[in-house]
Amino acid sequence: MADQTHVLFVEDDDVIREATQLALERDGFVVTAMPDGLSGLEAFRADRPDIALLDVMVPGLDGVSLCRRIRDESTVPVIMLSARADSIDVVLGLEAGADDYVTKPFDGAVLVARIRAVLRRFGHAGGGRAEEPASPASGGVLTFGDLEVDTEGMEVHRAGQPVALTPTEMRLLLEFSTAPGTVLSRDKLLERVWDYGWGGDTRVVDVHVQRLRQKIGQDRIETVRGFGYKLKA
Repeated sequence: MADQTHVLFVEDDDVIREATQLALERDGFVVTAMPDGLSGLEAFRADRPDIALLDVMVPGLDGVSLCRRIRDESTVPVIMLSARADSIDVVLGLEAGADDYVTKPFDGAVLVARIRAVLRRFGHAGGGRAEEPASPASGGVLTFGDLEVDTEGMEVHRAGQPVALTPTEMRLLLEFSTAPGTVLSRDKLLERVWDYGWGGDTRVVDVHVQRLRQKIGQDRIETVRGFGYKLKA
């Protein structure tokens, strides 16, 4: 079991929790399922799973707050689950540090596909522990003003100080930094960073760009209205 992907699943609905756990286990995942946020946090700290699936509306400690607590301690990938595709739910979850979200009710095969897509982004294709993302560049340190991006060491510095990025944020910055001045559409970023082979919600891109700006400088990534984003060369 050591080489199987360990999923932490936090969901308060007994039927959904049990059915989803069985479906994931049939696909080869090891699942720890918890009914509330506090027990989910304890399980996360005890087991250090490879990925966390968190329902937004769980008792004790809601999914968004749990995501923040996890993100304070780890860069493990997080997918939020919500019964509504409401903008507030989606944005709050993503701003808390989630890497993606899935709207309930969901098809089991779709959920598995999204989990595997996130794990691929984290260099974890279905077994073992998550690794740093592979660089799309051939190597070297790229410099943009006071921002330095080491595409081999997967390190970022701003004004000489290290910048802590999640793997998703790092992959997003790599896409921008290897094509400075080039406008990248939201759909293209969804395809390259989120590994979506289908249409995805572009709010995922917008919130991650916002989070990235907060870390590397608000004016470093420019919005090209109606087209997408570009890194200022």
